[in-house]
Amino acid sequence: MGNFSETLAAINVILWNDTWILIIAGTGVVFTIWSGFLQYRALLHGPKVVSGVYDNQNDPGAINHFQALSAALSGTVGLGNISGVALAIALGGPGAIFWMWVVGFLGMSIKFVEVTLSMLYRNTSDPENPHGGPMWVAGTALKKIKPELAWVGTLLAFLFAFCVMMSSGTGGNMFQAWNVADVTNEYFNISGWITGSILTLIVASVLIGGIQRIGKVTGVLVPLMVIIYVLAGLYVLFQNYSAIPELLKLIILSAFIPTEATGAFIGGTMGSAFLFGMKRAIFSNEAGQGSSAIAHAAVKTDEPVREGLVGAMEPFIDTIVVCTFTALIILSTGVWNRAPDIPFDEIPAVSQQGGTWMFAETALLSGQWQNEEALMMIVRAAKNSITDQHFHRISGVVKAANGKFKVDWQPLKSEVKPEIIGDGFYKDYVGATLTAKAFDTVAPGLGKWLITIASWLFAISTIIAWGYYGEQGAIYMMGDKSAMPYRVVYCSLTFIATLGHIKTSADLDNMTGIGLGVIVYANLPICWIFGYQAIAAYKNYVRRMKAGYI
Repeated sequence: MGNFSETLAAINVILWNDTWILIIAGTGVVFTIWSGFLQYRALLHGPKVVSGVYDNQNDPGAINHFQALSAALSGTVGLGNISGVALAIALGGPGAIFWMWVVGFLGMSIKFVEVTLSMLYRNTSDPENPHGGPMWVAGTALKKIKPELAWVGTLLAFLFAFCVMMSSGTGGNMFQAWNVADVTNEYFNISGWITGSILTLIVASVLIGGIQRIGKVTGVLVPLMVIIYVLAGLYVLFQNYSAIPELLKLIILSAFIPTEATGAFIGGTMGSAFLFGMKRAIFSNEAGQGSSAIAHAAVKTDEPVREGLVGAMEPFIDTIVVCTFTALIILSTGVWNRAPDIPFDEIPAVSQQGGTWMFAETALLSGQWQNEEALMMIVRAAKNSITDQHFHRISGVVKAANGKFKVDWQPLKSEVKPEIIGDGFYKDYVGATLTAKAFDTVAPGLGKWLITIASWLFAISTIIAWGYYGEQGAIYMMGDKSAMPYRVVYCSLTFIATLGHIKTSADLDNMTGIGLGVIVYANLPICWIFGYQAIAAYKNYVRRMKAGYI
């Protein structure tokens, strides 16, 4: 388990650093200023488009604006909102939410560019089954602009197509399936393979129907799941309404000053809040990934900018509305920095092996336990490279043998001997289970049912959407015949993710970070090279609106 975790962490360090995240944010700043702050027009004009005012059944495409937005939102409004926000707070502190807001705002301009470009260069040779996305932009646009550089466009196109398949398998699929299995097992003690089997069958049955079936299914699922989640969230926030002003203040202050370690939270700096907030927001709303542009490319319209403005609504709905709900729920209930859940029956002995510190297996003499249940404890050691604090989470797994339970702890590399902090262990609520715990503190049992139902709905819709994205990447690279083999592999990953190979929040964050990182690296160069065309199209559209032609 240690080698696997270290490998994931090492890859993430390469893919994600402050410089690269600043580049992503900078891209959003450039497109925002260049367009004259298109965000306000997306929020004013976008809803009119979605309502069907401009729908024309004779336009090329397979689905209407509402179905396109639902299909795209099904890939964004998902477990990233439940689990991703919980991960951001657990690892980066309350300040991470501020940086999620920043990404949500700037991401609106990036998403506009991605969607508009995909509409400009989509393939409508089959009007009822169009193909689009960054791979079509790269493969077609450069060939038109500079034929001698067509090979560069082809290279970028194949790179993105490969990366979207990789990202669909990790963050779009395995992240979702793992969380559903974890929540379902936590509350109902249902084995992961059973959850995985059901998920796989549902996903496969929808993917076979293509984008039209996906649009119809997500057109029902997305509004339903958002309404259920928001209503339950309002109930929790109403119970803690007096704390909301202070929590908003905490979010803003923690974005710029260090947050002290308290309870289950190991402390954080502006850097850790920035890193985890930006990364989780990008994962949640997909701005910079180019993935949801694939779904928008199937819409019935002859106005690329119109759908670009619809796409720009996604980061606002996803990050600034839904993610904020989750954040306030977690913070207002205090589960993020809670006291130890279980007092020590036995404090683990610490020994050194080379530069690594080992924690002895710990007997659990009281309480009810399940085999493979995740725990953690807090230690003080050498400075944590992620949080820039001296506190570390040590993950442990409960092992059952002869009717007795003990904890197997992960080792820690440190220049100084670790000191165990506090008077007990914590249950390692990973992702969605932390959000469920927050609901349960207000209404016992609410989290059990709400988060389980929401996790299933969110995960199914997200896995379906990303299955379509990855399939389009496969079709671009290998042709239509690759669709069915891709679906088989994709659905197999859904099942594999539920078998318990991922144990901790760090592993989960690292795995999704890898999938997210590779697709962002592939997509942003396409936006940089061709973004001027999207901005020019936007300004032309605005001029025609003001002149009364639209």
